[in-house]
Amino acid sequence: MMGALDSMNRRGEMGLGEKLAHLSWGLILLVVTIAGIGVLLLYSAGGGHWEPWAGRQAVRFGLGLVAMFAVALVDLRVWLRLAYPVYAATLLLLVGVEVMGQMGMGAQRWINLGFIQIQPSELMKIALTLALARWFHSLPPDQVNRPVLLLPPLALILVPVGLVLLQPNLGTAMLLVLGSGMLFWGAGIPAWIFAGAGALGIAALPVGWTFLHDYQKERIFTFLNPEADPLGSGYNIMQSKIAFGSGGLFGKGFLQGSQSQLAFLPEKHTDFIFVVLAEEFGMVGALFLLSLYAAVLAYGIGIALGSRNQFGRLLALGVSCTLFLYIVVNVAMITGLIPVVGIPLPLVSYGGTAMLTLLIGIGLLLCVAVHKEVRLSKSGLAEW
Repeated sequence: MMGALDSMNRRGEMGLGEKLAHLSWGLILLVVTIAGIGVLLLYSAGGGHWEPWAGRQAVRFGLGLVAMFAVALVDLRVWLRLAYPVYAATLLLLVGVEVMGQMGMGAQRWINLGFIQIQPSELMKIALTLALARWFHSLPPDQVNRPVLLLPPLALILVPVGLVLLQPNLGTAMLLVLGSGMLFWGAGIPAWIFAGAGALGIAALPVGWTFLHDYQKERIFTFLNPEADPLGSGYNIMQSKIAFGSGGLFGKGFLQGSQSQLAFLPEKHTDFIFVVLAEEFGMVGALFLLSLYAAVLAYGIGIALGSRNQFGRLLALGVSCTLFLYIVVNVAMITGLIPVVGIPLPLVSYGGTAMLTLLIGIGLLLCVAVHKEVRLSKSGLAEW
């Protein structure tokens, strides 16, 4: 019996009970708490009713939680081997959006699979992280910065980014590029390459401007001067600032937010849900939620640093960076620090695909934590 157990351990295999014991339950508690706050805010945004948002969000979170645990308990070697197939399948879904996607709010971003309607661009954030983590895991450390070996991962990025821009969805495309850049940095790409890429990006801005849609240009003009059209293009951000500032230190109280309850605040259940929190619970409530996010990010970085294999390290880093970008872009957007780009607040904003994507990402974080001692060869076999 002991010999069999030793052999199993050498192969990197663990039983279900052992995996459950190694889960980061503190991280899981943080995720449940943040999602609970989201349901509470959606209940308020709905005027003190479970419909149309809070009840559905709670059900979606429950289903997503099951998916999170399922992902977390799968052997890390399985995710290494499935990285490219998952990426390819998600890429096909993005192509499917162009062929038979459904319109919503002026953009073609959703695809109906019959039993569920999904937004493949959200799923691509995790699929791309998996694919890039596998690519850099397969390279010897001294070969990472060879220019010819950077072409395949660049292609992995540019193809889905191009498809997402066609929808059009500039915000998600930017997150894909920024998240991938952080993963490149984590893989050990030297600073001079980032400097060169940044210089090219700046030089390409005038050309990129000509490809922007009229409404995207209007968002940039509104960002620069929201007071120019306070009842038109500047309405959203003006009302967001009014609601955010009116909450003060401790807020107006649950269900007492005038801007949100009287329907002055736009998109209060999705992009601007953080403003509902700030108005009703003030700066204290806003900082409390941000501290919960900070704790989740600390868990993610800790898991990345604790992994003994490159795939797990980069996977945890990529998921953590994606979560970080969600938070920073959403909060900066609703406070007027950047143009409005339609990025949801993680686990809080109403939405099915975004919720599922983030919980799958958290599941991958948990999976890396469970298998942190496993050493993976380039083929994905465990080494001890």
